[in-house]
Amino acid sequence: MGTFVQLVIDGLSAGSIYAALALAIVLVNQATGLINFAQGGMAVLAAYFAYSFIQWGVPLILAILLSMLASFVLGALIERFLMRRFEQGDPDTAVVVTIGLLTLITGLCGWIWSFNNLQFPSLFPLQNINVLGAVVSVRSIGTTLVIVGIMILLQLLFIGTKLGLALRAVAVNPQSAAFSGLPVGRLLMVGWGLAAALGAIAGALIAPSLTLTPGMMDAALVYALAAVILGGLSSPIGVVVAAWMIGVLENLAAVYVPFIGFDLKIAVPFILIFIVLIVRPQGLFGRKDVVRV
Repeated sequence: MGTFVQLVIDGLSAGSIYAALALAIVLVNQATGLINFAQGGMAVLAAYFAYSFIQWGVPLILAILLSMLASFVLGALIERFLMRRFEQGDPDTAVVVTIGLLTLITGLCGWIWSFNNLQFPSLFPLQNINVLGAVVSVRSIGTTLVIVGIMILLQLLFIGTKLGLALRAVAVNPQSAAFSGLPVGRLLMVGWGLAAALGAIAGALIAPSLTLTPGMMDAALVYALAAVILGGLSSPIGVVVAAWMIGVLENLAAVYVPFIGFDLKIAVPFILIFIVLIVRPQGLFGRKDVVRV
């Protein structure tokens, strides 16, 4: 029983890390209608910003807040001077641009800060507590609570605020939104800026669990995209639940399914995606798009 509880708790902790990045992907999609593959790289860059502030003697909390501000500005500038050139064209072209942007950001991080492993301080105490015979770190609990809080705030943003509704309107139909008087350009910049700031939080949560390197988000990005597909692009709650499912099920499969083991546990999210796409193509919590003629 203790082993099972430990696997579930460790899975929830890992899933919270995936969810942090998945929420940023959902945010930029809800604001612009685009899946941003560069989100992982932007989160890494934000973590390096925070690391640099810390090296200059800035307290950790303030360093993270400053990195969020810098990331917001950077995200808005990327939308204004890069992505806007492709937003009216083929969506596939814009996606390819984000992949190229991911490569560029990763290379710049390595060039500026090197490819060596750097230690990023944790927001939470490095202590463990015992829960039903399982050892749980305070950092895991804190990360999970932060993710739940962000999930609730994003859900409230999109369904209960004028800004959230305006962002969704621009993402669905920018032409109609412009005819309605909405400042489409500024809203797109705000959407990218908010997603980048959220990515800064993800970077600050993930970096202490791993080590700060330019490629630290590569594996997390794969799991985050799986969570987005499983949970549904329109549901912050859905992607968090899906990320937790992935984290827990891959841990359980690695131990209790003989032919999978730890080497093949990365196949678990792809098996889940295959099953869910057959049953519910819009994701577990997503909405069907209805096109009226």
